Amino acid sequence: MKWLWFAVKNVRRNRRRSATTVLIAVVGTASLLVGGGFVEYIYALLRRIAATDSGHVILAHRDHFAMAEDVPMQHGLDDAPSAKARLEADPRVSAALPRLQFSGLISNGDKSAVFIGTGIDAAGEFRVRGSFLWKVTAGSALAARLPEDDLPEIMLGNDLARQLRAAPGSTLTLLATTTEGNLNAQDVRVKGIYTVGVPDLDRRAVLVHIATAQKLLLTDRVSTISVYLRRIEDSDAMRAAMGGLFPGRALQTWRDQAFYYRAVRALYNRIFGLLGAIIVVLVLFAVSNTIGMAVVERTREIGTFRALGAFPAQIMRNFVMEGLVVGVSGAAIGTVAAGLISFALGRSGVMMPPPPGYSVGYPLLISRSLELYLGAALVIVGASALAAWAVSHRAAARPIVEALAHV
Repeated sequence: MKWLWFAVKNVRRNRRRSATTVLIAVVGTASLLVGGGFVEYIYALLRRIAATDSGHVILAHRDHFAMAEDVPMQHGLDDAPSAKARLEADPRVSAALPRLQFSGLISNGDKSAVFIGTGIDAAGEFRVRGSFLWKVTAGSALAARLPEDDLPEIMLGNDLARQLRAAPGSTLTLLATTTEGNLNAQDVRVKGIYTVGVPDLDRRAVLVHIATAQKLLLTDRVSTISVYLRRIEDSDAMRAAMGGLFPGRALQTWRDQAFYYRAVRALYNRIFGLLGAIIVVLVLFAVSNTIGMAVVERTREIGTFRALGAFPAQIMRNFVMEGLVVGVSGAAIGTVAAGLISFALGRSGVMMPPPPGYSVGYPLLISRSLELYLGAALVIVGASALAAWAVSHRAAARPIVEALAHV
């Protein structure tokens, strides 16, 4: 403890210089934590978006992901209700939702447009996914059950509805190719208009009850069954279990389909990794400069210690402890500062601009995790200790006579 107290006193010898170095360590620590917290928040948000969009595990025909279909539903799943019941019997599963992907033309009588449709189990979809991925801008969401005495209901993407001049209550016609290769048409009524925040999807998206899509395509198959779990961490284990439950079927997890998530993660890892390295180097140089000046000023003191029998390792230990005092002080204050900044940003309601390909922004939030805070603090403290060791190593190895004669 006495050597630590000596290190504190030595740091306080030149308070202005030490305060500047500690301030650099504070800024470095806070920058690492705020930047790292922002990246963690983005990763968590993208994971949630990807898993909510596709499902944690996706069950499909063995050729669904690998081969293109010659006719609609060629690679569809049979007996979806039975598979759904077997999956939902697992306590890890929150819901198993069949989906049917199809495409065709949609017309208001005067104008037609290409659409990309999804047949859904409305009750399950809106219960599991809520309004996280889409926002109803007019009308309402699909009813849980298909209307028995009225036209089938659909929901249109915002831009597609504008293109067709459609509003809730409008009657439109869906035209698609059946599983037999023929054309089939179905009159539908617009129930609601929604947006997913991606203009390319809003220009083509159509949601219908899965029974409506099956009637249009003349099939009882579905494209996939998306399995939603109570915990995202169970995705790989559930995939393995489903491999034994449904042999010969294709299985993918949300990671296999999260192309945007993987691309953004790879990009951010490089960008923020480079910025983090620059911050650590700046802290290294700042501590090296401070300890280096202290070594120059105390060269004769070092020589005196050596003449009294001190070993070079003891001299270096003293300077390393001074570097640790600077690093720990900066890391502690920087951690508090980062926590306050994160809290303030969370309460401010600041919105980030829309990312590429999206039309809506997202809130600026900073994640706070114990692992991140401990990691950043250890990096700053370690960099400070390393800088002090590197600078003091040469001075400690200097000949005693030369050190005593230093002016």
